[in-house]
Amino acid sequence: MHGKLPSISELSGSQSVDRALRLLALVGRDAENGLALSEIVEESGLNKPTARRLLVALMRARLVEQDPRSRRYYLGDEAFVLGVLASRRHGLLELSMESLRALSEATMDSSFLSVRRDNFSVCLYREEGTYPVRTHALQAGLQHPLGIGAGSLAILSALPDEEMEAVLAANRTVMTTHYPAYGADQIRQDVAKTRQRGFALNPGRIVASSWGVGAVFRFPDGRIAGALSLAAIDSRVGPERQPELARHLQREVARIEEKLRKMFVPRPTDLDMHAGARS
Repeated sequence: MHGKLPSISELSGSQSVDRALRLLALVGRDAENGLALSEIVEESGLNKPTARRLLVALMRARLVEQDPRSRRYYLGDEAFVLGVLASRRHGLLELSMESLRALSEATMDSSFLSVRRDNFSVCLYREEGTYPVRTHALQAGLQHPLGIGAGSLAILSALPDEEMEAVLAANRTVMTTHYPAYGADQIRQDVAKTRQRGFALNPGRIVASSWGVGAVFRFPDGRIAGALSLAAIDSRVGPERQPELARHLQREVARIEEKLRKMFVPRPTDLDMHAGARS
């Protein structure tokens, strides 16, 4: 006997949830700059009243918020909380906390954990440094197209060339609109220098006074897990100090990768143990 078919109202409710989640993903893809209602309508294919109704529902849940002046929509504070909880569940943030604290203690500068999200990188956590003058260009929850910022550039540089080019092509519109100082050729040059140096450098391209260095860490199978980065005012990231900051990063990258290796190392099954006992 077949199960009961869903009612029309149940189908309608499920469709609304699907649409609302699609809008949440759209807003999240441009979390730093936000989206206007007209942009959301165009990208989602929904009519204006439906999009607005779903956005209001997301705002009630604090997953989305609207700037009162620009009227643009951004991810809400609950979305950030859920993201942090998810990152804890999947282990990377918790696994990296010791290294983030060590980096900020050793350098006195702010350290960051970033991960890839489609064609973007998102900052999961910021550990404040103790140096009196700090940069606030990157905060937890912000995201940039891959290649923009030290950690984000480190991630892009670790991708195969074909995948890197696909990312640059996918981000062409957002780059032209929101990052006019960055061109695809400039990013390709940055990638080449990153691969040559062994660490990524952001020479104040997002905020002139804010410089950063970054390096990726990987899962045992070689996949990119995330990136660690350090940021400080420009006078603290000059050519003479960059190698020192890179060494701190590489030390913590090795530490995190060792933790990941231990997490993913195959454990002997009961069958393996019995087989070993018989041999």
